[in-house]
Parts: sequence; structure tokens; C-alpha cells
Amino acid sequence: MMNELQGAGVALVTPFNADGTVDYGTLGRLIDFQIESGMDYLVSLGTTGETATLSQAERKQVWAFTSKHVNKRIPLVAGIGGNHTQEIVEQIKNFDVLDYVAILSVSPYYNKPTQEGIYQHYKAIAEASPLPIILYNVPGRTGSNMSPATTIRLAKDFKNIVATKEASGSFAQFSEILRDKPKDFLLISGDDPITLPMMAMGAAGIISVLGNAYPKKVSALAHLCREGNFDEARKIHLETLKIIDLCFVEGNPAGVKYILEKKGYGTDQVRLPLVPVSEKTKQAIEDEMSILA
Repeated sequence: MMNELQGAGVALVTPFNADGTVDYGTLGRLIDFQIESGMDYLVSLGTTGETATLSQAERKQVWAFTSKHVNKRIPLVAGIGGNHTQEIVEQIKNFDVLDYVAILSVSPYYNKPTQEGIYQHYKAIAEASPLPIILYNVPGRTGSNMSPATTIRLAKDFKNIVATKEASGSFAQFSEILRDKPKDFLLISGDDPITLPMMAMGAAGIISVLGNAYPKKVSALAHLCREGNFDEARKIHLETLKIIDLCFVEGNPAGVKYILEKKGYGTDQVRLPLVPVSEKTKQAIEDEMSILA
């Protein structure tokens, strides 16, 4: 079992300077903030990292910087996914694994492949990857759902497919995966507001967006759930629901980047086609932050 993927992981934002370049100083401070606050592992360049708007050269620089700055203090996962299978295979083959323990790869988006197409996509990736693979099912972004049957088929056919990050929101789907999965295959929550119920069902943890700004709360919630202390976990679950909603009301990561700006971690700069949140949402975020502080 991938013990490194138990508990609380965070999908790191990519901080930008006012001119749109990557702000490595802030990224370094954000990494330290995560580690010091009890996060179990970090995901570099997932969806929250605005990876789709980074060049390949920028991605390599961010991965290298992250590995060097972390300096083996915490496990690292790299996000490498897309809808051009052969291109993803080549990226994975050429990935400098550095100190990364796994690759998170999103189910192909836009093309709307069949379940067989999704299976063959991940088969090609699994056969090429030097690292274990975490599947990532997020139908709200990809336009297609990876069925539990496809997830289980992949988990059983490829030993290096070790987990799935599930953001379908379907508890029926989660239940099927938990019922039919190989013993060591991990179900990971991909949605902050349902981490507690998913972990109560048997999920291994969360890959969180909120954790960027509130890592102590997210890591505490995940650790309490792992200990079976759901009464204390429920308190964190309920008190963070509104700030989680505000993180997503105008798109991710615009909301969480504004929270980070208010906490002194860079600016709320995002790359087009994303834009910063509205003044109305900024005020709502500030109001909720004053309650959570």
C-alpha cells in the first residue's frame, strides 16, 4: 500500500507575480507552510496549479524547484494528464522523477472517450510510467465519468495503478469502488466538503484545495478521521463548509488564491482564461476569514 498517500494531501497553487511569471519565492514559503502545518504530501501541478496554462518548460521548472525546496521532507506527487494520450506518455517517459512518489493523471477531457477509451488511455500511461499512478475522475471538468467498473478494471490489471482521486460526488460510485477494489488500492477524496463522509466510508484521505490556505484544519480533519474520531472531525467539517464554497463560487483557484493573498502568500493573480474573483466574493471571503481566524 502507498502509505505516502494516506491522510491529507494538498493540490498546490502556482503563485504568479504581477507580470504573470511564476513567483518562486512565494511558492517556497507556501511549501514550508504546508509542511509545518502537518500536511502528509504535496501535489505539484494538478488542476489547482493552473497547469493547463503553464508551458512545458515552466512545468519542469516548477517540479524541479518543488523537489529541491521540499528536500525530502514530505512525499511529492506530480500532476501529468491530458487528452492527448501519446503526448502524455512521452511526458511521463521523460519525467525527471526527482523525489516524486507518484503521478496524478486526470481522465481524458473534452474528447469524451468511451469507457474502453479511458481504459486504453490509462493502460498506455501505466505501461510507460516509472512511478505509481493515481487515477483522477472529475466529470465536472472532463465531460465524462470514469465508471467504477473501469476504475476497478484498471486497479486489477495494473499493479502500478495504486489509487483514484474521486471527484464525481457520487456516493454510489464511491461505494462500488470500495466494495470491489483490490485490498491495497486507495480511494482518495477529490472534494473538500465530502472528505469526512468519504473517509467514514473507508477513503484513505483527501487531495485538498482548501489545504493551501488552511492546512492545519485540513490535515487535522483527515488525521482525526483516520483515528476514527469523527466527533472532533465533524467540528472542522462544519466550520469550513462556507469558506470551501467561497473557494469555488467563481472558479478554482481564484478563490483560494485570494485567501492566500490576504494571508500574505503572494497575489491573487491567475492566468487567463481565469480571472480574479469579484469584489463581492472578496468581501464574502474576508467576512468568513474573520470568523475562522
